[in-house]
Amino acid sequence: MADQPTPLMPHATATWLVDHTGLSFQQIADFCGIHVLEVQAMADDLASSKYTGRDPVHAGELTQAEIEKGQVDPDYSLKMQRAPVAVSRTKGPRYTPVSKRQDKPDGIAWLIRNHPEVSDAQIGKLIGTTRNTIAAIRDRTHWNIQNIQPKDPVTLGLCSQRELDAIVAKASKSAGTEGALADPRGASDREKLIEELRAERDANEKAAAEAAQEAEAAAWLEAKRASEDAEEA
Repeated sequence: MADQPTPLMPHATATWLVDHTGLSFQQIADFCGIHVLEVQAMADDLASSKYTGRDPVHAGELTQAEIEKGQVDPDYSLKMQRAPVAVSRTKGPRYTPVSKRQDKPDGIAWLIRNHPEVSDAQIGKLIGTTRNTIAAIRDRTHWNIQNIQPKDPVTLGLCSQRELDAIVAKASKSAGTEGALADPRGASDREKLIEELRAERDANEKAAAEAAQEAEAAAWLEAKRASEDAEEA
């Protein structure tokens, strides 16, 4: 199944399969081309704020019959019905949503620290940044260097795990360290991803609870003022 194409939106598809089927985490991970721990995070509702489910049956990438085969046999590998149409990107820097651009320096710093074999040109292509920015972070002359914290660019949403692995593998091969970097992220980084997703969920729940309390207090004060105004009248 290594040569099988993956869905157009792997994480969104995995979210839908977790919510709507009885497939195993490994089956979903293999079909979507992502790590089983990411599927586990979705099942634990740790990544629900990040992805909206995408129905692969409606998209024509998977059939209901194929899903049923997988549900009956946990060892069955799902076969894609129709591969998504490849989308070619015009030349130029990678587009990054405005909400993610402030995270770029953190992702660059992580790559510089954890993968020195990756060239500045490769980092620029992966993250969508300039060599001047990379150089400034590398020699610590960046204007915001005091606030830059190295963070995994995959966790930040700046690139996919597959893109990161491909860049690291290519750089490792060129540097002659391919064997030593068979698993560039390591188990610790995967565990860190789960912890960060859990922390994000907890923070969102706390913020929602505080907002509800503030709204309740505001409503109580408004009702009290209305009652006092009625008594004075």
